[in-house]
Amino acid sequence: MSTSEMNPGRGETCDVCIVGAGIVGLNALYVASRYLSSDQKVILVDRHPRAGGMWVDAYPYVRLHQPHPLFTAGDIKWTIDKERSYLATKSEILEHFQHCMRVIGQRVRVEEYFGFDYRSHEETSGGVRITCAGPDGTPLVITATKLIKAFGTNVVPLEPLQVSSNRLRSVSPNYCDVRADDMAASDAPVWIIGGGKTAMDTAAALITASPGREVNLVAGPGTVFINRDRILPRGARRWWGGGMPNRLFIDIARHFDGTNEPEVQDWLLRTAGLAVTPHPNNFFAGLLSESEQRTIREGLNTVVMDHLEDAVDRNGSVELRFRSGNSTETTAGSWLVNCTGYLLHTSTPYEPYVSPSGSVLSIQTRSATFGFLSFAGYFLTHLMFRDKLRELPLYAVDGDDLRTKTATAAAVTYGALTLHLYNLSLIYDALGPSVFLRCGLDFDRWYPMHRRLGDTAHFVRTHHHDQDHNRRTLDTLRDRFDARCGPIV
Repeated sequence: MSTSEMNPGRGETCDVCIVGAGIVGLNALYVASRYLSSDQKVILVDRHPRAGGMWVDAYPYVRLHQPHPLFTAGDIKWTIDKERSYLATKSEILEHFQHCMRVIGQRVRVEEYFGFDYRSHEETSGGVRITCAGPDGTPLVITATKLIKAFGTNVVPLEPLQVSSNRLRSVSPNYCDVRADDMAASDAPVWIIGGGKTAMDTAAALITASPGREVNLVAGPGTVFINRDRILPRGARRWWGGGMPNRLFIDIARHFDGTNEPEVQDWLLRTAGLAVTPHPNNFFAGLLSESEQRTIREGLNTVVMDHLEDAVDRNGSVELRFRSGNSTETTAGSWLVNCTGYLLHTSTPYEPYVSPSGSVLSIQTRSATFGFLSFAGYFLTHLMFRDKLRELPLYAVDGDDLRTKTATAAAVTYGALTLHLYNLSLIYDALGPSVFLRCGLDFDRWYPMHRRLGDTAHFVRTHHHDQDHNRRTLDTLRDRFDARCGPIV
């Protein structure tokens, strides 16, 4: 007898069901609450024990990579008493998610089902039937008029790397605080595997907590970061200096034609980029400050521009073997920290971002419509409630498929920014400026109003011309990599 036969579970009805309570889901919930009345009901389902999505599982020393006011649901303001450039901690971010839930709960009735896993859904004549399972396997069947699957990037914690050596201690940031416990008590060398944001966080945490300790980096092709001091300057420079983020994204898309990511990378590094490693080839649109770059560069003992293949015991020490065929030795008892990134660690089936009926909105990487999926939670939910989700010919890109077909992440990320701007252009024409003004995710909100108005005027003046270029770029990426890219048929 199956679990469902032994325990038939319970049934619920609602106007909107949202699966996922991370930054994507909370933005969808915020927008839905603007259209629903106070007597209507939203059911929020998430596999985590609380709202927060990936931040619930995030490693303990993680910090927000952007000023905290720019990371929110809709235009809900933060309540912490910190300088506006402050980079929030994990606990502060999770508390802000709770605050957003309280604010939204004042406008619409929200029932929360935390610890519940989404299993499946089917569209019926009466709406959408969603099947979930509770922590003990008890089924939960929800009948809703609309379903929003706010899966986002579907991040799961990183596991330690599996290597042949028995003399290494292999860990991952999700299960080992590098500033504390056994790691802090040890003075053995540390090898950080990865060159992205997680690796930079880990290096900075280790170097700051244990000055003088041997910390090494195996950085793969290396990563280009956007200079946070350049696009989000602190103090009075907001009023007259810096380069506004949206203008930078527009310039990146104008430089990119779908084939020339090395040239765009060189231009970005010269104008608004930073790198810890020499000759970086990857770009994930991550942020890094000049002081963080300096701290990490000065604290690293060795930087290896290669990919780790294995670690084997040899003559009392450990040999690290790399993809290039090179190798290096480290002492027994050294630490290996897996910071290889969170993308492509799960297998997500392909699904269009909108169902044929328009009753189901699915926000994930297999049919991505935005470079930053939090924007999809905000703007696509507006389109859904205005019955424009099916009619607008947004481009959707199978990001997971594209990543498997490219040598580096650069083409994917530049394509994602191009996609982001192309669809924003279509949505601006469909929804008008008022919806944009309430989007608290906009990086340009860092700047005073007079500068934002100038940048908005530039976008309004040029976005139709850029739309043509961006569509051609996306078509080129589709043809170049034989990837799913274009409007949903």
